[in-house]
Amino acid sequence: MNYQDTVNWMFQQLPMYQSKGKSAFKKDLNNTIQLSRHLDEPHKRFKTIHVGGTNGKGSTSHMLASILQEAGYKVGLYTSPHLKDFRERIRINGKVVSKQFVIGFIKRNKAFLEANSLSFFEMTVGMAFDYFEKQKVDIAVVEVGLGGRLDSTNIITPELSIITNIGFDHTQFLGDTLKQIASEKAGIIKDNIPVVVGETHPETETVFKQKASSTNSEIHFADQSVNDILESDLKGLYQTHNIKTVIKSIELLKSSGYKISESQLRNGLLNVVKNTNLQGRWQVLGTQPKIICDTAHNKEGLTYVMKQLKEERFKNLHIVFGVVNDKDLKPIFPILPKNAKYYFCKPNVPRGLSEDELRIKFSKNGLIGKAYKSVEEALNAAKSKANKDDLIYVGGSTFVVAEII
Repeated sequence: MNYQDTVNWMFQQLPMYQSKGKSAFKKDLNNTIQLSRHLDEPHKRFKTIHVGGTNGKGSTSHMLASILQEAGYKVGLYTSPHLKDFRERIRINGKVVSKQFVIGFIKRNKAFLEANSLSFFEMTVGMAFDYFEKQKVDIAVVEVGLGGRLDSTNIITPELSIITNIGFDHTQFLGDTLKQIASEKAGIIKDNIPVVVGETHPETETVFKQKASSTNSEIHFADQSVNDILESDLKGLYQTHNIKTVIKSIELLKSSGYKISESQLRNGLLNVVKNTNLQGRWQVLGTQPKIICDTAHNKEGLTYVMKQLKEERFKNLHIVFGVVNDKDLKPIFPILPKNAKYYFCKPNVPRGLSEDELRIKFSKNGLIGKAYKSVEEALNAAKSKANKDDLIYVGGSTFVVAEII
């Protein structure tokens, strides 16, 4: 099989959460543990940082990787989902895994993967850990895929656990209260391993403190202990919280022996995109009219994005918007501006909500616009109707952004 054949095979083995949703979710780590043993437990031969949370874990992971790269470390980075190419999930010092490695990993392990019905995500985690071990990374930043306690990445014992924040997302898996969701996220806290929590909330603070106490883990709330905000090339307002989380995390890594200077910290934050090739976070795609995209897709993330949109200068606001079909839209209706012109679209994945259904749901909440069959068609319509002093925002889903960057 060539590279595309290999990736297609991976996508087709079992339902993948990124495309299918709930049917892809696994209730235990047995498959991941079996795969790890089959691969001779590669994750035990390099150091890791584990990053979970509802929002901001991707940006936080990329910031940490960038800073560690500036400090001279060989840094693995595992994130999900990808935007354009599967290989974005697995990088070392910003460079994606080679097509040859992807092909070779599947070829070497195909019989085992099939015999044990490994999911897309399980085999991808195994591939990443195998790659990082073979490439002898100094440390890998590993982003949780979904939840924490039962996530496939949760076989690692990291140098540091990080939980950025807690919000209502994936409630069909993680619970429908903040305490329940926090309990699942807290599952990445390990015995005697320090943990940084990015944001303090009354509903969840006790959950994290109790879990940290039970594991004898030193716990730090970044928003309580970090006052100075350093500048980053990631410009979203919501990055303020992530930067505080990263600063506290770097402080703890330094206290455990990592050599990271103040200038390397600052340069790492200023060169996240350059060092890691992160895309889709308050990314400016064009001018006259200004076009901005962002992968924020739930109440917490969109609240910050809409606040930042209000600070932009423009005559008219055009919003290209699409979502997946299991998204609870009720919490986001009050956040979105009623005076914008909407262009509804369906992202090109099986989970995509139809553009007509999206338009009807939005119109019932006073958000008016037209439906378009694709993201590209919706964006082109917005461009044709916008004046040079207008602003076009594209978002609602990672999949929407992926189609236009």
